[in-house]
Amino acid sequence: MNDMPHADNAEADTNGFTPEPVDKRRVVVLISGNGSNLQALIDAQRHDELGGEIVAVISNRGDAYGLVRAKEAGIDAVVLPHQEYDDREAYDRALIKIIDRHAPDLIVLAGFMRILTPMFVHRYAGRVLNIHPSLLPAYQGLHTHQRALDDGVAEHGASVHFVTEELDGGPVVMQAVVKVGENQSLETLVEKVQAREHLIYPIAARWFLEGRLRLGAEGALFDNMPLPPTGLRMSHEDAAEELDEDIDA
Repeated sequence: MNDMPHADNAEADTNGFTPEPVDKRRVVVLISGNGSNLQALIDAQRHDELGGEIVAVISNRGDAYGLVRAKEAGIDAVVLPHQEYDDREAYDRALIKIIDRHAPDLIVLAGFMRILTPMFVHRYAGRVLNIHPSLLPAYQGLHTHQRALDDGVAEHGASVHFVTEELDGGPVVMQAVVKVGENQSLETLVEKVQAREHLIYPIAARWFLEGRLRLGAEGALFDNMPLPPTGLRMSHEDAAEELDEDIDA
């Protein structure tokens, strides 16, 4: 999906001067647990499909398995336990200090189970992405899969969105749909939604790092065109094909 020229392929100009490669865009990832979306981003970086470099992974939990994933990938892994701070503002001030040390172009929330303060959101406005396991604005908050099953919906899925002060309410960038069968089990639904998260999150991050995706005054823009409220939506059929799933399963 990258139609931008690579610096490595730039031809020398008439004076025999070859431009230096542009420094890689920098990414910091915040986690609290297993880090499966972090792994999807690491895999994309490994295959030169991320458009940047993950320079640090920060967790509020020392037992988060995502820290192991980071260390195995040679990425700086930092633990900042939230229990050591009196309130959210104190924690976020400490978190900001660590993040700023790494000078990121993009901050990616990958299962970071903390509500960010307005101070944090304002400091990094337009530079924070999150992924949520529902087709926003449906099912903001927790327990999205069970709530979707309880309501008998025909479609569920995952959404990448910009982070704003409203919890799970920032402009949507991209969604991927899962069709929900009549006898859909919770476990299977969780697996299918997670597979879609791993598919679309690296794509959205790459678009941002390439400069194709940004947050404007009126919402998310892709190639300078306003995105609809659902962002760019990947159908169940297209996602299943990308993931080599049985479309009718």
